[in-house]
Amino acid sequence: MKFSKHYKDTLLKDVIPFWEKHSIDNKNGGYFTCLDAHGNVYDTDKFIWLQGRQIWTFSMLYNKVEKNEKWLEIAKNGVDFLRKYGMNSKGDFYFSVTAEGKPLVEAYNIFSDCFAAMAFSQYAIASRDEEVKELAKKTYFNILSRIDNPKGVYEKNTDTRQLIGFSLPMILSNLVLELEEILEPEEVQKTIDYSIHQVMEVFLDKKTGLIFENVLPNGEHHDSFNGRLLNPGHGIEAMWFMIDIGVRKNDQALINRATQTILTILEYSWDEKYGGIFYFMDSKGHPPQQLEWDQKLWWVHLETLVALSKAYEQTENPEILKWYTKVHEYAWTHFSDPENGEWFGYLNRQGEVLLNSKGGKWKGCFHVPRAMYQCWKSFEKIEAKNNK
Repeated sequence: MKFSKHYKDTLLKDVIPFWEKHSIDNKNGGYFTCLDAHGNVYDTDKFIWLQGRQIWTFSMLYNKVEKNEKWLEIAKNGVDFLRKYGMNSKGDFYFSVTAEGKPLVEAYNIFSDCFAAMAFSQYAIASRDEEVKELAKKTYFNILSRIDNPKGVYEKNTDTRQLIGFSLPMILSNLVLELEEILEPEEVQKTIDYSIHQVMEVFLDKKTGLIFENVLPNGEHHDSFNGRLLNPGHGIEAMWFMIDIGVRKNDQALINRATQTILTILEYSWDEKYGGIFYFMDSKGHPPQQLEWDQKLWWVHLETLVALSKAYEQTENPEILKWYTKVHEYAWTHFSDPENGEWFGYLNRQGEVLLNSKGGKWKGCFHVPRAMYQCWKSFEKIEAKNNK
């Protein structure tokens, strides 16, 4: 199989047409993400981070694949909705709104903001809209101003156990590269340095080689549910962000370390009995508090395919190729829906479809198309090298 063609065709002939056909809200603007197996809308609430992710997807395709005016129009449909209804008077982005744009869930953390910034940046590059470009920068600096307290008054934890979370440094390591064209070089460098330090020195445990979801500020571990929590998909996804940074910096040592971390996490988190990667794990093997810990999720496997394809492109490590083949086989035979298009999101431990929806509150037009694009491009380079 020529992997580059496989991913390209899936992206352009299956995944994108599915979202073009079923998700656009032509009446109110923005997108529906709660789509059943056939693409029918089963709930009309709009989740702001998913609005941002879909804007980003169609803007990115316009910028990097083809100057398709339909894609730009779809992106603009989301940008107009987000600018009008997505944020409160302080410029913080809501978690969700109604179909018409009335606020439902307050701006309780900054992940909606992160994907809004990504969306505005990519759309500004596509449209050359200076107002949207400024909004992307403003949103980015608003994120940085809340970096030490991302949930603000909505933080559940007291000061008794001051654990810090991995999600934000992980997202920033990708976000800053997304915004590189619109930020000053010093700002980009500062955030890259911060992200590398946080991801590779604070959250990556030197003893086990695993990424922990929550650590004490000095990087030490706390023996509690949250302190022992591992999210293999997060760790692996962060490693392809690190590989991208390593390529940008021409830092082979960073690329090699990220590659080894991918292998370590996979060896730890692969379900030897049923196949697939566990959603959550406990670093000491205790029962996790997340009841869904043993589910197999679409984004975990997609991000792993991206990470492995990038790692192989950069290192040609045969162990990486072995793992790529294993994960590819599992993912494509369990998540892909050749009958109705797109991918299922949630499987039980045994690999059976748990929810047959194609989108909802957490799954939208992002991980599947982004992974198809990234794997397509990595395998194009790998195949070109092999054909020399």
